[in-house]
Amino acid sequence: MTVQADATEEGAVNNVAAAGEQPATESRGEYGPPAAPGATSGSPPAAGTGGWDDGLIARRAGRRPGPSGTAGAGPGALAGEPTEDFGDVPPGGGEYGDELRVRLDALRELLGLSRARLGADALHEAGRVLDEAVARRRLSAQHTVVAIAGATGSGKSTLFNSLAGVRISETGLKRPTTSAPIACSWTDGAAGLLDRLGVPGRLRRRPFQAGTGAGTGGDEGLRGLVLVDLPDHDSAVTAHRDQVDRVLALVDAVIWVVDPEKYADAALHERYLRPLAGHAEVTFVVLNQIDRLPGEAADLVLDDLRRLLDEDGMALGEHGEPGATVLSLSALTGDGVQELRELLRTFVQERGAAGRRLAADVDAAAAGLRPVYVAEGRAGLGERAREEFTDRLAEAVGAAAAGEAAEREWRRNAGTACGTPWLRLWRWYDAKRTLGGAGTGLSEPAYEPSADGEVTARQRVEQAVRTVADAATTGLPAPWAQAVRESAARGAQGLPEELDALAATVAVPRGKPPRPAWWPVAVLAQAAMTLVQVLGGLWLLGQVLGVQEPALLPAFLLMLAGVVGGPVVEWGCWAAARGPARRYGQDAERRLRQAAAGCGRAKVLDPVAAELLRYREVRERYATVTGTHPG
Repeated sequence: MTVQADATEEGAVNNVAAAGEQPATESRGEYGPPAAPGATSGSPPAAGTGGWDDGLIARRAGRRPGPSGTAGAGPGALAGEPTEDFGDVPPGGGEYGDELRVRLDALRELLGLSRARLGADALHEAGRVLDEAVARRRLSAQHTVVAIAGATGSGKSTLFNSLAGVRISETGLKRPTTSAPIACSWTDGAAGLLDRLGVPGRLRRRPFQAGTGAGTGGDEGLRGLVLVDLPDHDSAVTAHRDQVDRVLALVDAVIWVVDPEKYADAALHERYLRPLAGHAEVTFVVLNQIDRLPGEAADLVLDDLRRLLDEDGMALGEHGEPGATVLSLSALTGDGVQELRELLRTFVQERGAAGRRLAADVDAAAAGLRPVYVAEGRAGLGERAREEFTDRLAEAVGAAAAGEAAEREWRRNAGTACGTPWLRLWRWYDAKRTLGGAGTGLSEPAYEPSADGEVTARQRVEQAVRTVADAATTGLPAPWAQAVRESAARGAQGLPEELDALAATVAVPRGKPPRPAWWPVAVLAQAAMTLVQVLGGLWLLGQVLGVQEPALLPAFLLMLAGVVGGPVVEWGCWAAARGPARRYGQDAERRLRQAAAGCGRAKVLDPVAAELLRYREVRERYATVTGTHPG
């Protein structure tokens, strides 16, 4: 853009020189003919000179530094996101309102938080709006840039000349008549704005000034107005349409000029008015050439135009309400032009068009970003999903089986300590015979997963991670759901191996389980029963051999007490051991469950929660950008 503008201006210098005219120099004013001796650049033109000329402006288009401080920085510089606070007012620049400034700051933060999750294409338009906000804010806040756009033959150039009070833009039957944007500024200081629009110096004009003849181009009420006549938006030349699209994205307001023949043109409504419905407050729609309509036909056409605009979603600013302004006029005869000029006076004197245009741009950018920030449902990871994830990990690591094994081990240890010696001897013999001598000593691990068990555990872990990721992504837009799934998948790597290690080390401590305080009493009671049984048996044996005096009944009762008392003591110990054994097993299950939950939380839940927290942050920023509250 800058190179083309410079080349065009250089060509203009050659053309002027060839015609015998003096090209503009640094001593020339910002607009108008060469300045008088001693005059500074930018001073008003002298009276009686006609108020405008076709000279070249010394300040070349595109030479000013861009928003980031380097020449040529523009909307494409999304990677160089503006870092300045929109509350600081630069020299000569303007200050946005508090609400708009907050929205712009929120949009900047939103892009910063989203870059790692969203592609550049999704953020491009929002980045362009931020760049344009910085660029427009650095320039004059006392000027309002209004573009006049329309179709071929609509009379927009005639209207442009009528508002300026002098013929600036060429009119005629030749199409296209306007091939490049032409600008007319009512006051000095708009060179930076025109540089930004890419209007070459030879196409910058001043209106007809009061006091130099008939006309109202120098109306004080229009001070600060910069009017730009655009090429035809339906031109057969692609470059002309591209210029229209480029300039429309940069101006503060637009006057759309339609005629009775093309006011319902689908290209106008579908390509421009409908997509720019949110910019209604900075839009004027003018039905031109009403002098060609007989009787009440102008009112009928105007009503139909309003109907079409309503279908486009373009709010109509009638009866003092905000929205687009619609009126009819004839630029050729001047009928209705004064009404448009009065509306422009009010519009320009408010000095709020740039802010309203930028607010509409922010609304449009936010609407485009809605699919990547807002989805149906409420996003988050609920307590129920967390508990189900913990349950699945506990099942995968075998926490319940480890607790049962610990409980059995405690009971087995109690039976070994408090059981009758004859029963213990039988159990030892039976175990030795069944296991081939391996035995069931206390040195065996309580939980040792087999190879098949490891495969099953891995599958259960993967299933648990997928389930919790699905629960966390419910209600999330696609990009953020993908980020959550990727975070969960990264955390799941190595998780089955860590759970296997926990199962082997945390489930049950190596060695004998702790003994309660009543165990020594039970052991002594069992020893006493065994001693009574032995003494009764020896007493009976002595009587049988004739060594002792015959007393069979007392000896039999004594031995019977020992025979019956031993199992009774063992049964009592078994009943008393049920509670401690159960608690011991539950404690082992809880330890393994907590260890598995901690491992799963550190590797999966915490990263997922971090992603959800980031999404909540960007959702809050997005709500601020849209001016609503997060839902």
